[in-house]
Amino acid sequence: MAFSTVPTPLYPLYQAREGFSTFTVTIVFAVYAIGVLTSLLLAGHVSDWVGRRKVMITALTVELVAAALLLTEPSLPVLLLARLVTGLGVGMLTATATAHLHELHSAHRPGTSSQRFEIVSTAANIGGLGFGPLVAGLLAQYLDAPLRLPYLVFGALLLISIAAVALTPETVKKQPVRPAYRPQRVSADHGDPAGYVAAAAAGFASFAVFGLFTSLAPGFVSHTLHHPSRALAGLIVFAVFGAAAVAQTLTGRLDAKIRRNIGLFAQAAGVAALAVGTRTASLPVFLAAGIVAGIGAGVLFKSAVGTVVAMATPAKRGEALAGLFLISYLGLALPAIGLGIATLYTTVTAAMTWFTGVLLILLTTAGVLARRPGGTG
Repeated sequence: MAFSTVPTPLYPLYQAREGFSTFTVTIVFAVYAIGVLTSLLLAGHVSDWVGRRKVMITALTVELVAAALLLTEPSLPVLLLARLVTGLGVGMLTATATAHLHELHSAHRPGTSSQRFEIVSTAANIGGLGFGPLVAGLLAQYLDAPLRLPYLVFGALLLISIAAVALTPETVKKQPVRPAYRPQRVSADHGDPAGYVAAAAAGFASFAVFGLFTSLAPGFVSHTLHHPSRALAGLIVFAVFGAAAVAQTLTGRLDAKIRRNIGLFAQAAGVAALAVGTRTASLPVFLAAGIVAGIGAGVLFKSAVGTVVAMATPAKRGEALAGLFLISYLGLALPAIGLGIATLYTTVTAAMTWFTGVLLILLTTAGVLARRPGGTG
C-alpha cells in the first residue's frame, strides 16, 4: 500500500520535467484508480477460491513490474503505464490481504475480540498509504535521483514482502470443485443489506478525503501555497494518513455507533476547516484541517471494514470486502477526477472549495443511510 502512494510528493517534479498541468496529474491519478477498480472487479474476490497467498504474491509481483517501469524512464507515458499497473496490483491485494489477516487472527486467537485484526488491517491499509509519501518525499528531498531512488527502495521492500507472504500459512481450504469464474458482483446481500450500503457509503466518503491528499494537495501546497519542498509534501500526506491510523487504534474499544459518529463529525469538521485553509491560503490551517479530516476518515473507514467483516460469511468474506473496497476506491477516484476537471474552468482554490462542499454532502448522506431502520446504527 505504501508503494502505491510513492509518486504523490513527486508529482510537482514530474510536472516541472514534463511541463504538464494540474489536470494531467488528475489523469495520472485516474489511470491508477482505473487499474484498482478493474482489478477489484476481475480479481478482488478470486482468493476465496484459489487461496489468499497465490493472489497476494501475484499482486506483489505486479507491483514489482510497476517499480521496474518507473525505474526505466521518468517520463509521462511511463508514469501513466506504471500507475495503471500499480492499480491492478493494489486491487488484487487490498481486499485479499484484509480477509487473510482476519482469518489468521481467527485461527490463532479463536473466540477473542476482532479488535486486534481491525487495528492491524486498517493501520496497514491507511498507515501504508501515508508511509509511502513520507519516505519518498524525504528521499527525493535529501538524496540524489529523486525520480528513481524511491522506487528502488520500495522495490526491495516488495521483494521482502513476497518472501514473507510465501512463509505465511494459507487460510483458504482447497475446494473439491472450483466455482466457475465470474467478475466481482457488487451486492449488499451479506446478512444486513442496509448495513452494507451504509458501510459502503462511509467508505466512499472516507476515501474521497484520501483521494484529495494523494492527487492534487501536493501540487496545491507547492504552487498555490508556495512551499515546494518534496519532504513537506510527503509529510503533509503522511500526517493525514498517520492521524487516520492513530485514531483507528485509539477508538478500537468504542461502541460501533459511537465510533461511526466520531468519524462522521470529525471528518465534517476537518473538511469545513479545509475550505477555510484553502480560501485563506494558510498552510497551518490547511495542515490542521487535513489532520482532523484524516482522523474522521480513518475512524469512519475502520467502522465500515468492521461492519462488513462481521456480517459476511467466511465463504463470501473476500467478495464482501472487495465490494466495499471497490466502492471506496470509487470515492478515491471520482471526486478527485471531478476536482481536476474543475481546474480547467476555474482556479485550484475555487475548485477545492467546491470539493469540500461535495464532501460535506457525501458525509451527510452516509450519516442518513446509517440511521435508517436496519442500518448500522
